[in-house]
Amino acid sequence: MLVLTRLITLGGAIFAVLAGADGAWAAFGQPAPWQLGFQQSATEVMDRITSFHDLLLVIISVITAFVLALLIIVMVRFNARTNPVPSRTTHNTVLEILWTVIPVVILAVIFVPSIRLLFLQLSVPAADITVKATGKQWFWSYSYPDHGKFEFDSLMLQDADRKKITPEPPRLLAVDNEMVVPVNKTVRVITTGSDVIHAFAVPAFGIKIDSIPGRINETWFKATREGVYYGQCSELCGKDHAYMPIAVRVVSEQAFAAWVEEAKQKFAREDRAPATSVASAAH
Repeated sequence: MLVLTRLITLGGAIFAVLAGADGAWAAFGQPAPWQLGFQQSATEVMDRITSFHDLLLVIISVITAFVLALLIIVMVRFNARTNPVPSRTTHNTVLEILWTVIPVVILAVIFVPSIRLLFLQLSVPAADITVKATGKQWFWSYSYPDHGKFEFDSLMLQDADRKKITPEPPRLLAVDNEMVVPVNKTVRVITTGSDVIHAFAVPAFGIKIDSIPGRINETWFKATREGVYYGQCSELCGKDHAYMPIAVRVVSEQAFAAWVEEAKQKFAREDRAPATSVASAAH
């Protein structure tokens, strides 16, 4: 039993060290080498996801340690050498009640925060800004329906172009045109795919939703800190799936207003003619 106690203590110490290392190893807005755990949260939704994850990690660790302790006790106390005449007991009312009630209580503890988190993620509040993200093979296109007729493509920067920027942005995540949003504003993201199924995901915001051709899905976030936050397409969509990053720049409200005016000039577009008229013109 002394050995068992020491093993459990050692396991708890290792768990505490690793859990404490999450904050040190997790990067701000992007993954980091040797990272353990989530990226630093930038939204309330991600705060809740992190808390729920930590709760589940504690529960599953306690269950694993308990089952391990039972297995060791059974092997030590009830093997053929130490217990040559085994008990013939087949039922134990108290034990059967406990192994029925305790799992139900554990599931109830998990259920309540799980449902609250699900409602928080799926109930899109009144939005201050709407951004449409269209997944294409293999880049993203963004438009701002509330801010005028402009749309732009966001492609991954090649290494030669990336190294010209100071400070140098992360490889395979930096893009030429970032999605720009204001801080502390509710951003509604509507997303679709133009060819195959993609997925719009930004880990620091706690969002991930499929972009499906012929269908509009929606999610939301409210970034609480300025900075650049990176994500990627998270649905296998073809040979260049790994080169389809998402970069969201969160800026002040004044900087966002200035960017919108600049974007209206830089990315101005005319509404395209319907596909039927284009096809008839070709004939």
